[in-house]
Amino acid sequence: MAMNPMEQFAIKPIVPLQLPASWGGYDVSFTNQSLLMVLVAIAASLFLTLATSKKSLVPSRAQSMAEMSYEFVINMMQSSTGEDGLRFFPFVFTIFIFVLFSNFFGMIPGSFTVTSQIAVTFSLASLVILTVIVTGFIKHGLGFLKLFVPKAPWYLLILLVPIEVISFFTRPISLSVRLFANMLAGHTMLAVFGGFVVLLGGAGGVLTLLSLAPMALIVAIMLLELLVAFLQAYVFAILTCIYLNEALHLHDNH
Repeated sequence: MAMNPMEQFAIKPIVPLQLPASWGGYDVSFTNQSLLMVLVAIAASLFLTLATSKKSLVPSRAQSMAEMSYEFVINMMQSSTGEDGLRFFPFVFTIFIFVLFSNFFGMIPGSFTVTSQIAVTFSLASLVILTVIVTGFIKHGLGFLKLFVPKAPWYLLILLVPIEVISFFTRPISLSVRLFANMLAGHTMLAVFGGFVVLLGGAGGVLTLLSLAPMALIVAIMLLELLVAFLQAYVFAILTCIYLNEALHLHDNH
C-alpha cells in the first residue's frame, strides 16, 4: 500500500494521447478514471440486463436486487415528484445506478474511485441542473422564472430574489462537493489507517500486536463506507428528484 494516502486519487494515463497544437493541444489520454467509468457502465448494464433476462415468479437473487433497485427509485420519485415526474425515471435511475456502482467499485482494493473526482461529480450535477432548467422553460416558458420569486411581501423580494438565484446556481457546487467530499474523506481514512497497520506490523515486537487496533478500525470504517456509498447515491438521486419537482410544479408544493 502506498504511504501517501492521496496517491490513490491520482489520475494516470493508460493510453497517452495529446491533440496537435492546431487542435488546441489538449490532453485526451485514456486514463484509469476513464477505464473505471467504462467498467462501471458495462457492469451496471450487464447486471440489469442479465438479472431481468429470465423473469420468473420465484426471482433469483440477481433478479430480486434488480427489481428492488427499480422499485426503490420509482417509489422515491412518486413521493418526491408525483406522477408527472415519472417521465424522468430513466434519467434518475441511470444516475442512481451509476453513482452507486461507482461508489462500490471504489471499495475494491487497488481500484479507482470515480466519484472521488470533483470533475466527475460536478459534471453529473451540472447535467442535473441543466435538465431542470430545460424542463422548467419547456413546461412553463418564462413563467419558470417565478421559481426565483417566493411568496413574500414585495419589500422582502428585493433581498429574497437574489438569494434564490444564487442558491439555485450554486446547486451544482453543493451537489457535487457533497458526493466528492464524502468519498474522498472515507477512502483517505482507510488509506491512513492501512498505513498504520503496515508500519506497526513491520516494527516487530509489541508494536506488531498494536497493529490489530487499526486493523479492527479499518473493518469498521469499511462497513461504514459501504453504507455511505449507498446513502450518497440515494442523496444524489433524491436531490435530483426534488430539483425536478421544482421545475415541474414551481412553488405549488412549497
